[in-house]
Amino acid sequence: MRISFIRAMLIGIALVTMTTTAPATQPLRKEQVDLLLCLAADVSRSVNYERFQLQRNGYAAALVDKRVLQAISSGPLGRIGVVYIEWSGQVEQKTVVEWAIIDGFDSGQHFAEQLIEVPRPFTGMTAIGTAIESCLQALYEAPYDAERKTVDVSGDGANNDGREPADARNDAVREGVVVNGLPILTPLALSRHPNHTHPPGGLEEYFRVNVRGGPGSFVVVAEDHQSFAAAIVKKMIAEIAIRW
Repeated sequence: MRISFIRAMLIGIALVTMTTTAPATQPLRKEQVDLLLCLAADVSRSVNYERFQLQRNGYAAALVDKRVLQAISSGPLGRIGVVYIEWSGQVEQKTVVEWAIIDGFDSGQHFAEQLIEVPRPFTGMTAIGTAIESCLQALYEAPYDAERKTVDVSGDGANNDGREPADARNDAVREGVVVNGLPILTPLALSRHPNHTHPPGGLEEYFRVNVRGGPGSFVVVAEDHQSFAAAIVKKMIAEIAIRW
């Protein structure tokens, strides 16, 4: 009995030692992609129903555009991670389509179909800074990882709610994230909010100064909502293909 008791104690000590000295479980490595791309689209009140549909359709078409898909396939891994956020005021930020890998026509089409189906979430103020912050949070929570991380912000007016976009942009740049801008110009004669859609110096310059940031960052201009689809294709190709 005495020997059995001692043997049981020694076995117990060995088990405790093995438990306390075992290496900690390593966190699961996220799947790698060539680029993490957060698409952030303005749905504030200056974007009427027709313009909203043009934007949604433009993004959906870009995700299955053969030139965009060719740019994706030309990357080292041949795949990117994409999330789509629509934004308006400071408390009006919605992830419309969650993170997904785009690696060809089928995955692009699936993403586009989801995008088209979701109702418009809101029509409020214009909080560009908060939109950038929402993208940074989405990038942090992404189920994938990439050396390159990009926020793609489109909008038809200057910030009029929440944090200043330049401050949020600077935070993004410090985190190694590139922010690109796609200002959508509105003819002055058609603008219901001229001070908003035509800030001093023009909307393009406003985006260059307050939104764009990081190595290789740029601004692509859509002359109006009708030309948005062509502009977003051009912009996405550049974002996917650029190496820095």
